Amino acid sequence: MEKARPLWDNPFQFVFACISYAVGLGNVWRFPYLCQMYGGGGFLVPYLIMLIVEGMPLLYLELAVGQRMRQGSIGAWKAISPYLCGVGIASVIVSFFLSMYYNVINAWAFWYLFHSFQDPLPWANCPLNINHTNYVEECEKASSTQYFWYRKTLNISPSIEESGRIQWELAVCLILAWLVVYLCILRGTESTGKVVYVTASLPYVVLIIYLIRGLTLHGATNGLTYMFTPKLEQLANPKTWINAATQIFFSLGLGFGSLIAFASYNEPNNNCERHAIIVSLINSSTSVFASIVTFSIYGFKATYNYENCISKVILLLTNAFELEEGSLTATNLEYMKSYLASAHPSEYTELSPQIRNCSLEAELDTAVQGTGLAFIVYSEAIKNMEVSQLYSVLYFIMLLMLGIGSMLGNTAAILTPLTDSEFLSTHLPKEVISGGVCFVNCIIGLVFTLEAGSYWFDIFNDYAATLSLLLIVLVETIAVCYVYGLRRFEEDLNVMTGHKPSWYWKIMWAFVSPVLIVSLFIFYITDYISTGTLRYQAWDGTEGQLVTKNYPSSALAVIGLLVASSTMCIPLAALVTLIISRIKRGNASTAA
Repeated sequence: MEKARPLWDNPFQFVFACISYAVGLGNVWRFPYLCQMYGGGGFLVPYLIMLIVEGMPLLYLELAVGQRMRQGSIGAWKAISPYLCGVGIASVIVSFFLSMYYNVINAWAFWYLFHSFQDPLPWANCPLNINHTNYVEECEKASSTQYFWYRKTLNISPSIEESGRIQWELAVCLILAWLVVYLCILRGTESTGKVVYVTASLPYVVLIIYLIRGLTLHGATNGLTYMFTPKLEQLANPKTWINAATQIFFSLGLGFGSLIAFASYNEPNNNCERHAIIVSLINSSTSVFASIVTFSIYGFKATYNYENCISKVILLLTNAFELEEGSLTATNLEYMKSYLASAHPSEYTELSPQIRNCSLEAELDTAVQGTGLAFIVYSEAIKNMEVSQLYSVLYFIMLLMLGIGSMLGNTAAILTPLTDSEFLSTHLPKEVISGGVCFVNCIIGLVFTLEAGSYWFDIFNDYAATLSLLLIVLVETIAVCYVYGLRRFEEDLNVMTGHKPSWYWKIMWAFVSPVLIVSLFIFYITDYISTGTLRYQAWDGTEGQLVTKNYPSSALAVIGLLVASSTMCIPLAALVTLIISRIKRGNASTAA
């Protein structure tokens, strides 16, 4: 007798699980960067258009497939056609790659959280050198937050070729991160369903606290003005639209198999159309909300740095030219600089290398994304706040909730097909399968705690999923519309939701979304080709800055394997299925 499939306790659990998975670190550290780079408030125009023509339709399609087939990604696509089992395998492999490196972010967040209880914060000031005569040179050349990130946290090597040793503190944090994930997924939907209430809601509580605090910070309006001032000329830039489409695509977590896995635990008559709209709107609204918070804090940081720069220049000129204290101010600085340059040309020329050009616009234009925004820029702003320890603890708890919520989806994409397997589920309990997946991921993930670990993290982050996911979702849409049949799928939706999908959904699935995915795929291929030799940013400790280096052949080989190992599953699985079916036919005809 077939074992009954576990179900969510109620539809809210499913929605919370989807929100917890979709609303992740990309909403906090990627979307604000894109707004900054591509037109400020004007970026919302292509972003909302892409949400309508790409995000909602593809999210609805994946949820509907999972709910209809009531299996994980491998079983769901195999049910549509045996030749499509490679699509599910590819999704599992990509999710496995993602899980390997993504939980390292949670390890970093734990590391920063544990250090947030110190007073002062350990990244607030540069440490003294061994002789206690001056600050550490690397920290002086960079900044205290950069030094804490690159040296104290990562202890980063000068290049990817110098692997170095495992950083045991980070390794312990990684083991802790995987232990937390294991406890959350231990009993499947029974435990995950309870956890998602926290991981989905707590980040919003922290964001609201940060919004209230951010809006009261000096200079917050400078950041918000910068964000909401639309630069409409960027709408003519193709990269603006490409990045809007890419952000929607990856932010919703399409193609990983997580959404299919979550939807497979729904009641058969659940209204997945309504839930697709709710989840996609909440996800995009969160991106905008997080950007308001980020830019208020970013404005504070930029204003603080600008005013600090002005103060240093005023102090330098006042001491050098023995000016009366108070005669130099921020308002007359430029005039006085011109006057001093003409009145004392030789002295001013000698001093000019030390005189910085302070610009608020330049500070606001400094675009940072990813770990640089999460662990350097935010830390820089937090250290200058009152009660900095409190805001640091809140911030890194929020990062942990976002990271763990995404990890629940990533692991579900791997575990659901495994627990659906009759062979595994009859021989091993669910807890053992979950523990095995977490253990293997944790052991491999120790690579990212090496001194060169962050370089390998960037490789996985940049190349493990991008092209693979585009191909996976393209095949998914073609499979549903032209292999399974759009009319047949329409009838299934009628049974599940009580009504047939409107013309909007059908046009998006059958034509618009596939064309858009193909366009993205072509763009990324041509972008990789035009880039030539792939490069990465390495930390030069002697200069206290990032330098660009070429990837060695070993790293290029890993990049090739990452892309090929998932994408080749689709044609290879179809080929193997074809060969097996031919052999079976041959055996059947021989027996006859």
